[in-house]
Amino acid sequence: MSGKVRIPALVAVLALLLLPLAGATTAAAAGGPTVKLSTTQAGAGGSITVSGSGWRARALLMVLICGQATPARGVIGGTNSCANADGRAVTTDAKGIFSKKLPVSEPPVPCPCVVHVATVTGASASADTVFQVAGHAVEPLPAEPSTGRLSVISDPRLDGSSGLLTWFGAPPSRTLVFTVGNAGSTAVKNPLFQVGTSHGVFAPQWDDQQFNGTIAPGGKAEIKLPVELSAGAHGDYTVSMKYGGRVLAEQPWGVGRPWGVTLFWILLCVVVPAAVFRIGMAVVDRLRPRKAARSMGPPRHRNLHVPAQVTLRMPKFGKAPASRQAAEAAPTTSTLPWFTPDSDPGTAAGRLSAPHDDSPTSPTTPTRKGLT
Repeated sequence: MSGKVRIPALVAVLALLLLPLAGATTAAAAGGPTVKLSTTQAGAGGSITVSGSGWRARALLMVLICGQATPARGVIGGTNSCANADGRAVTTDAKGIFSKKLPVSEPPVPCPCVVHVATVTGASASADTVFQVAGHAVEPLPAEPSTGRLSVISDPRLDGSSGLLTWFGAPPSRTLVFTVGNAGSTAVKNPLFQVGTSHGVFAPQWDDQQFNGTIAPGGKAEIKLPVELSAGAHGDYTVSMKYGGRVLAEQPWGVGRPWGVTLFWILLCVVVPAAVFRIGMAVVDRLRPRKAARSMGPPRHRNLHVPAQVTLRMPKFGKAPASRQAAEAAPTTSTLPWFTPDSDPGTAAGRLSAPHDDSPTSPTTPTRKGLT
């Protein structure tokens, strides 16, 4: 009987011991993406295995070793505090899990260090875990300001659109809009923000922009900061906002290719050769006739002799005049060309023979005196 009592007691004790572990596992799963290391300390030149879970499916991640950072405060100096040259990119699987081998290198700033994992495209997400680079310098983190403390309380967004000039290579521009709240005990007057844009794995170039206004303790304000890229920029960019040495917001920005520039070069490659060809053909056509004329001499033409008797009568349209009709109706006598008016057979009545000379001096005509 005593043995039966001991078994339920042991089961109850095991359930009480395993309950906190189950709760911790559930909290870790519900808390978002996580990162695990094969070892928490290694020297430069070695390598570690970084794995994680809870990320978006098929998400592109960047894995870096960063200095002057802790999981609580994040990477204070942004990616400028990371060993970017030895970073690695990895893509999660369908379940949001990844595993990647990362070479160990010293960051450009002292430790405390972390392994920083962040998304490259899509919605912003990041996770940090403590890592110690053996032999690297260690310095304390700068103290947090005891005055006003700003934090982003809304998802950042990029307002604006590209115009026709951007399609032809003009610098793309947007406005980074987000809402910050003052979680400190004093007001923040004219806060100075830093806005940077990065392309791929390159570190952002920061630009100081000041917000004119005062944010009271417990208050909030909407911040609008202009962002502009260089002319002809295209591809996937990341817009980051930093305040007090800490990155508060990141927003991806996909910039389309300026196809107008491509179209311009295509037209230029087609129009210019066509214009040169047309000009060359025009020059050849101007020079060719002159050269032929000099070599062949003046052109020869055949003289066409048209008989005088040949005339062309064109048909007359319309009603002819009355005088013309009367002239055409009157009988006409035609004269053959070898008869003269005096020798016309019709003029000498009764003469049936051919004409001959009746002059007295004609040698062929006998005279009466000779006959007598």
